[in-house]
Amino acid sequence: MTAATTPDPHLSFARRMDRSDGLAHLRKRFVGVTDAADGAAPEAVVAYLDGNSLGRPTITTGERLQRFVTQAWGGRLIRGWDEEWLDLPFAIGDALGSAALGAASGQTYIGDSTTVTLYKLARAAVDAQLSRDPARTEIVVDTDNFPTDRYVLDGIAGERGMSIRWIVADTEAGVTPEQVAAVVGPQTALVVLSHVAYRSGFLADVPAITRISHDAGALVLWDLCHSAGSVPTELDAWGVDLAVGCTYKYLNGGPGSPAFGYVRADLQDVLAQPIRGWLGSADAFQMGPEYVPAPGIRRFISGTPAIVGMLAMQDTIAMIADAGMDAVRAKSVALTEFAITLADDWLAPLGVTVASPRDAERRGGHVTLSHPAMREVTALLWQQDVIPDYRDPGGLRIGLSPLSTSYQETHAGLAAVRETLRGVLREQAGLA
Repeated sequence: MTAATTPDPHLSFARRMDRSDGLAHLRKRFVGVTDAADGAAPEAVVAYLDGNSLGRPTITTGERLQRFVTQAWGGRLIRGWDEEWLDLPFAIGDALGSAALGAASGQTYIGDSTTVTLYKLARAAVDAQLSRDPARTEIVVDTDNFPTDRYVLDGIAGERGMSIRWIVADTEAGVTPEQVAAVVGPQTALVVLSHVAYRSGFLADVPAITRISHDAGALVLWDLCHSAGSVPTELDAWGVDLAVGCTYKYLNGGPGSPAFGYVRADLQDVLAQPIRGWLGSADAFQMGPEYVPAPGIRRFISGTPAIVGMLAMQDTIAMIADAGMDAVRAKSVALTEFAITLADDWLAPLGVTVASPRDAERRGGHVTLSHPAMREVTALLWQQDVIPDYRDPGGLRIGLSPLSTSYQETHAGLAAVRETLRGVLREQAGLA
């Protein structure tokens, strides 16, 4: 006769939450996802906890890409450019702006990689500022911003004879309005910060920081890579000047899918983007002897758009538009709260600390769990088909995508973290 097992209250909670989840029906639209509650076959991946790095593909994406190959590309051939493709970066941009960014039409486009888009918008901003006031020679950025942002801005500063004003950021928190107020002034050309910090998940106060920067005469560029599709943004209402973000995380655009750029309407004819290409000119097919920028947002396009690369994100954008960002955010908060509860109960006794804000109003869509053994733990978890990711120093990131992640999946993933960490610690203690 076997001893009775004690019911796991966390698993009971996860099951209740999945039953009452208003977004649960969307989960079945993703490739590789099955619902254990329906008695379906086990998932190939036990728990996917890295939606903040690369989102799952939707089932309809495969169908969309197949149709594109056989019908649009294969059937219409080069006629597709005139019929749809030339306008697709702006049509998808408008859909994204409406569904997830709080941006009116004509201000968002799908363009180049995040790095190239960031360069184009940041360089255009500092050039405009230097032209207006040569004394504005500083770019403000924080020491814990994503490496791409720091590298690109350092390069622009070198090109334009400017300097970087660094805000020293807490790696378990993020940049505060007070820190920004302390460094901006008549010397500031541009402030570049992340809405959600990639390491800690800290959610910046965009309206306050934007207002402080504007009061100092600076322009502001927000990196939305870790918030677009997970945290509501109101770019127009907040008075944001510029924004850039990737589309392969919460928007499920696929590996290397092109980034989006946002340029506030009144700045579009003021800024001169630095990578002049034929499709950003006023009459691309005139093939004229000199570059004349197109009016409006089209001038921020350079070369031929990556049409195939921007197809997949449309399915997730449509889901977000249907569900509403408030519902997406509510589930994101609930999932991260659940992950923190599991970490407190299961992992804190093993020496793990939560390296993300506990206040949901200051936390984005992922949670970082800190322990010196987490690099090894992450590698071992991947072998078990439990997939978080790792960031130094000692941070295991739990990225919970509200459209595709369930509470039971989160429970299974954190349980695997617990057991794997226990095994690593036993081995380190010579008890294996």
